[in-house]
Amino acid sequence: MKDTKMQSKNLVTLLRFDHAEQLAIARSILDNAGIESTIRNEYMASILPIGEDLAAELMVREEDAARATKLLGSFMKGE
Repeated sequence: MKDTKMQSKNLVTLLRFDHAEQLAIARSILDNAGIESTIRNEYMASILPIGEDLAAELMVREEDAARATKLLGSFMKGE
């Protein structure tokens, strides 16, 4: 998926991750549902995983946020 298409859209941060594995699972769930996403701070979070400021942020278009949150509901609760 090319993130460049999303640069001009209104994006919202859906979740923040300190672990690349969790981020990959969440993004895969969205991809399988046809929801495009992008990641902010992906590389900084892997180099310096120090708290919320450097956490990788999973971002989606504003109009997809409610659907994406619903899809990731169980995942976000750790179920």
